[in-house]
Amino acid sequence: MERAGILGFVSGIGEEGRAHHHSHHPPVSGTRLGITILLNLVITLSQVAGAFFSGSLSLLTDALHNFSDVVSLVISWIGNRLARRKNTLEQTFGYKRAEIIAAFINAGSLTAISILIAKTAIERFADPPDIRSGIVIALAVLSILLNGLSVLLIRRDAKESINIKSAYLHLLTDMLTSIAVAAGGVVMYFYGVAWVDSVLSLLIAAYLIYSSWGLLIQSLRILMQFTPEEIDLLEVEAALLKIDEIENIHHVHVWRLNDRQIHFEGHVTLREDILVSASDRVLERAREILDREFSIDHVTLQPEAHSECKDGLVHRE
Repeated sequence: MERAGILGFVSGIGEEGRAHHHSHHPPVSGTRLGITILLNLVITLSQVAGAFFSGSLSLLTDALHNFSDVVSLVISWIGNRLARRKNTLEQTFGYKRAEIIAAFINAGSLTAISILIAKTAIERFADPPDIRSGIVIALAVLSILLNGLSVLLIRRDAKESINIKSAYLHLLTDMLTSIAVAAGGVVMYFYGVAWVDSVLSLLIAAYLIYSSWGLLIQSLRILMQFTPEEIDLLEVEAALLKIDEIENIHHVHVWRLNDRQIHFEGHVTLREDILVSASDRVLERAREILDREFSIDHVTLQPEAHSECKDGLVHRE
């Protein structure tokens, strides 16, 4: 096979010797991510300086979260760029998992930062410092405005990519925490209750852990190549066995390559020893069922006649 032919096969243009449907999604915008990174750098530097002069833990908490936003956005941007690279002979899937790795890092870092925030807030209950609430309010309002703009910039892209969704989640939660910090600053300004700062920090940390946990588990499931939650293999088996020519299906693997593509492979035992062209028509019907009923459009099926394979639906080593 010539090199061009091999690369065509690698890119998925001819599984089982024929072209079939692939899902296509519009690429997310690297430009909007870049603008959002710059906005969050401004927020972070302003809040770090403000926290130093005001003594506010909640403002420093917000600054750390904003810094994690910057890191997460950079990671998301890198993952986004890598995922666009073409498949090669050395990387037959390309870099499509880069965005999942980015999402996992972002969700994990958000969880870790939240735990650190909670620990510090608890320690400060014993000796709450004096807070210069005016600075807290002003910088929290700045963060609300710039994070709100950042959220609007990547909101559309977040619907298309788990990677961008992880960055979007960072920004959205930070906007909400800034609202809480501003409200706490107002309470401290009028009533002088410094412990409110620590209470807010604990609430923010709890919310961040809650909001990031689902994304962390989702990205981990993809990296571990677990069966997608929406796929019931027993239902898949039952659907394929409705094809008269198929006796059984075994040695099945189904996994997500990324948040958009589900891959399926398995061995199909046919009831009769038929021509290759006839078996290909049977497998095409099976692929149509997998695509139509289960939204699986990356399928590799190995036909067998009177297989002696003892595997069940899933091979157990």
